[in-house]
Amino acid sequence: MPELNDTIHQPVRLRIMAALVALDEDNEVEFTYLRDLLEVTDGNLGAHLRRLEEARYIIVNKVFVERKPRTYVSATAEGRRAFQEHVAALEVILKGE
Repeated sequence: MPELNDTIHQPVRLRIMAALVALDEDNEVEFTYLRDLLEVTDGNLGAHLRRLEEARYIIVNKVFVERKPRTYVSATAEGRRAFQEHVAALEVILKGE
């Protein structure tokens, strides 16, 4: 039986990865959009993003737009693969195989 990914399995991180892998490979989403979508605080989202970034599942890109800091997030190929493996493990559990 495939194993669940402990990093992705946490509910907020699972939702983060689901939102990011739904994007085309070269697309990214702004931090504030992700925060509002998931209905979490800045600090909570930041902590989960750090954990996913340490695992190399996401890339956090900080830039300035009109002299204001903006943070963008995207899934890496490794993150997409890990998410798909995690989803496959969940499907096996749900099907009782």
